[in-house]
Amino acid sequence: MSDVNTLQTIRERIDSIDAEILALISERARCAQEVAEVKRAQGEEPTFYRPEREAQVLRRIQMLNAGPLDDEEMARLFREIMSACLAAEERQRVAYLGPEGTFTQAAAFKHFGHSVETRPLMAINEVFREVESKTCEYGVVPIENSTEGVVNHTLDSFLTSELMICGEVEIRIHQHLLSKAAQLSEIQRIYSHPQSLAQCRNWLDNYIPHAERISASSNAEAARKAAQDARSAAIAGEAAADIYHLNFLSRNIEDNPENVTRFLVIGHQQVPPSGDDKTSLLVSAKNEPGSLYQVLSPFAENQVSLNRIESRPFPGVNWEYVFFLDLTGHRSDPHIAKALQQLEQAAKHVRVLGSYPRAVL
Repeated sequence: MSDVNTLQTIRERIDSIDAEILALISERARCAQEVAEVKRAQGEEPTFYRPEREAQVLRRIQMLNAGPLDDEEMARLFREIMSACLAAEERQRVAYLGPEGTFTQAAAFKHFGHSVETRPLMAINEVFREVESKTCEYGVVPIENSTEGVVNHTLDSFLTSELMICGEVEIRIHQHLLSKAAQLSEIQRIYSHPQSLAQCRNWLDNYIPHAERISASSNAEAARKAAQDARSAAIAGEAAADIYHLNFLSRNIEDNPENVTRFLVIGHQQVPPSGDDKTSLLVSAKNEPGSLYQVLSPFAENQVSLNRIESRPFPGVNWEYVFFLDLTGHRSDPHIAKALQQLEQAAKHVRVLGSYPRAVL
């Protein structure tokens, strides 16, 4: 068989497969619409988005995946299918720390897919307020970076908000130097968020030490400023380059190629177990000797693994602190439930911020 005939045969096979895929996706969407009808018929205000169910589906897809597409790419494809099917039930509104082109927007799309209505807001506390008022069902906010550490504004917002953590997203951060200019020698100023400037410090010192470094409220805002002046550049993500029509002067300039930022999904619901979960707590210790030991000992006694502990000043009280803890497992797991019960006796105040699925690739 000639190469032309071979290609034609393969293309016909692809066309046939595409038709099957289309039919199956349409059938899945119809099932989603039936689910919505059943939920509405139950009479109560339905919950359409189920984080634990979506996490289970994505993990199962990755477990069944035999290639040649890798697990992360396959999860991305199925995330978009689920996003479109969820929109057939009820389109979700998601607030995020904006403006357009931020890594937080990328995290929102990674977690919810592109079939959601997204609303950029200019401050973390505004994202919390948008979700508290139920103008948006969910919000996405940054919580920590593997290089630069915790985002204190997000932690502080939990001190005054009753919202729950419904999920987490992890984004591998690739920083790019963007500009209207054609070469590095033209750049006199570099705009970026302080964390991004810190994440690229060594590269900047080596390749463009003469340029003034100017902090911006976000990388997207930095890109907007760079777009207005050909002698300026911005450190930002790929989405910002598209939105603000900037050139790539250099790609992947982050000093740590394994740089990852973690984001939280906030909402009003408590999430059932997914089988691979995390739990976040807010704990206020008693102001007495050994109080921190008393707070931590229930976890050691019940073999609960702590992933993170951060302290923040207690609002309005000098020299008193609250602790934010992340642990492995769901609050309903027997050994965690027992640890939380003991913690209630040892601590001044305990609030479970949420149990939620561990981030999927």
